Amino acid sequence: MPHASPAPRCLKSLGLAALLPALVLAGPPPTDVEPVELDFHGKQVVDPYLWLEGSDAPEVGDEDPALDARVSAWTEAQNSWTRDMLDHRPGRRALEARLTELLEVGSIGIPEVAGGRLFYRKRQGDQAQPVLFMRESRDGEPVELVNPNTLDEDGLTAMSWFQPSQDGELVAFGLYRSGDENSTLYVMRVKDRRWLAEEIPGKVNSVSWLPDGSGFVYRRLRDLDDPYSGRILFHRLGEHHRQDLEIFEQYREGEFAKTWGPYPFTNAAHDWLGVLYFTGTQSNDVWVYDFERYLKTRELARIDIMVGEDAMNRALIVGDKVYLHTTLDAPNGRVLAVDLAKPGRENWEEIIPEQDDAVIESVQRADDMLVVEYLSQAYSRVSRYGLDGKPLGDLELPGIGTSSLLTRESSRDAFFRFESFNEPDSIYSVNLKRGNSELWERPDVPVDPERFDVKQVSYPSKDGTRVSMFVVHRKGLDLDGGNPTILYGYGGFNISRTPSFSPGIFPWLEAGGVYAVANLRGGGEYGDAWHRAGMLANKQNVFDDFIAAGEWLIEAGYTSPEHLGVRGGSNGGLLTAAVVVQRPDLFRAAHSLVPLIDMLRYQYFLMARYWVPEYGSSEEPDQFEFLSEYSPYHQVRKGVAYPAVLFTAGENDTRVHPLHARKMAARMQAATSREPEDAPILLWVEQEAGHGQGKPLRLRVRDAADQYIFMAWQLGLDFDSLKTAKASR
Repeated sequence: MPHASPAPRCLKSLGLAALLPALVLAGPPPTDVEPVELDFHGKQVVDPYLWLEGSDAPEVGDEDPALDARVSAWTEAQNSWTRDMLDHRPGRRALEARLTELLEVGSIGIPEVAGGRLFYRKRQGDQAQPVLFMRESRDGEPVELVNPNTLDEDGLTAMSWFQPSQDGELVAFGLYRSGDENSTLYVMRVKDRRWLAEEIPGKVNSVSWLPDGSGFVYRRLRDLDDPYSGRILFHRLGEHHRQDLEIFEQYREGEFAKTWGPYPFTNAAHDWLGVLYFTGTQSNDVWVYDFERYLKTRELARIDIMVGEDAMNRALIVGDKVYLHTTLDAPNGRVLAVDLAKPGRENWEEIIPEQDDAVIESVQRADDMLVVEYLSQAYSRVSRYGLDGKPLGDLELPGIGTSSLLTRESSRDAFFRFESFNEPDSIYSVNLKRGNSELWERPDVPVDPERFDVKQVSYPSKDGTRVSMFVVHRKGLDLDGGNPTILYGYGGFNISRTPSFSPGIFPWLEAGGVYAVANLRGGGEYGDAWHRAGMLANKQNVFDDFIAAGEWLIEAGYTSPEHLGVRGGSNGGLLTAAVVVQRPDLFRAAHSLVPLIDMLRYQYFLMARYWVPEYGSSEEPDQFEFLSEYSPYHQVRKGVAYPAVLFTAGENDTRVHPLHARKMAARMQAATSREPEDAPILLWVEQEAGHGQGKPLRLRVRDAADQYIFMAWQLGLDFDSLKTAKASR
């Protein structure tokens, strides 16, 4: 671990101006520069803003209230300046009115069917959070079960997941507050909507009920302050969770785990219990326990399915057979059948081979069928197979877009969600044997999809690799090189960016803006090889792909550097920060949401050691070399004309620490040669939110207004003429 001298606790007091957040400043609040020299394998790296890490910095050791108060006061001053810069911009009032109308549109989740009942979440009108409903049948009357909006007058309590028992008589669910994602489990009896005594804290998820509803397997953390303490446990209904049986605890090496840890899965009969143990962002182990034997004898008889291979795996259990979806020797995925009585590799049977033009996203069972969701050219395709792998044909989808299917082991009836850039989230019921689907529910969105064009293009990256990109805009757009354009990207963790419906982009499109989504290396759109081409020492490929996307949009006549902005969140926040410091001439503005930015120290905070297999760690000499070459925080240079940047973070984020946004904002404010009134470096740290999940409607409207008014200001888009759908009638 790098050491620092002097320790951050010895830093000077904060300047007076930064302690007066109400003061209207001509520029950003001042930030004390307190250089600390860090040693990385004999190389000295100076960090001028290490103190903005606060007490969480490993060099501080213990909590330092005075230091944290300084950081808090500085953050409040930055927030105040950001509000001054964004709240009164021309067109904001019209934008907020249209965003409110769009974001108040209801949303509905895919129903989970149990005991003939349908369980689903739905948000209506101006509700802050979705509500859990139940219907006795497909067309039955909705019954409200759990309404988080009645539990919290501020709308900050959210439901992260729910899982009905197999007979539909009980439902377990997780609640958390202010975006921290630390779910506490509760159980409700459906018939009278009474909450039972169960209350299990610890970031609970992955619940799987016994067939008789007497208990469940679940995952939780031993210690909420230790994200590396994952456990799989078994709970008997009515007993205190302190008596729960521990089945498995995450491996540890010293203070931290270097693996993602265990996640349980079962079959409906619960005679087998499987474990997915993630060893990296591109690999995991799979094994199975005889669960019936365990419940009787407390003896764990483990059967290894896939252990120690550099491959990503998912699995489902059918009878005494495991269907293994794996990237082993198949970067686009294939499906193997593994007999639990003869699990050796010599007995594996390939039943669904790899396809060259499609990537397997998921494999589910529906009675005597396997349903495989593919990505082909970065959009969805669904194929059906017999349990023996015999092809039964593709399922017809409503169009080119993204589907998410939810099946049941014992039925050929299922539900799926479908969406695209100009098609709102819609839920369809489908008979998988016949292949016919029927719209079950769709929100009434005040958008005319016929007004917009969606196209998929491809372009060459720096090394000649072809990269695909979706481009969305109003029909009849002139390719005059002057259209305000937002380019979005992610490029990491095998996560795919596919066509999706986002109500917040429509004011941008209606006002004449262009929105583009690039399918960068590092993502999962084109399989495991595509992911690996954008991780570790290959991370620069992701930035090159994004830069090439911007260059293509300019060359194709959509926009120009003065009208081009970039956006990305989390790993995508790293992306936007990296391209801004690498090519400040190419972009006018950037929005970096909940970003990772200091790539030499990221692994010391929160759950970030889980991401070392994706990025590498500065603790390793060879990995320090490539991390230091692109780490955005360390590539900022004094006197460069940087684009305007809006950094946003959440104080309660349990994934990415807000220190990244704080430090980067301070460093860029001091470095840029552009005037703050023209191209400001802004920071907004939300005090009631985390990584983004669970935000109430009021915060989502305000955040969307901040993001789009910032881009409109910088890229030259006028929102004053926007009208609500009601006003347009």
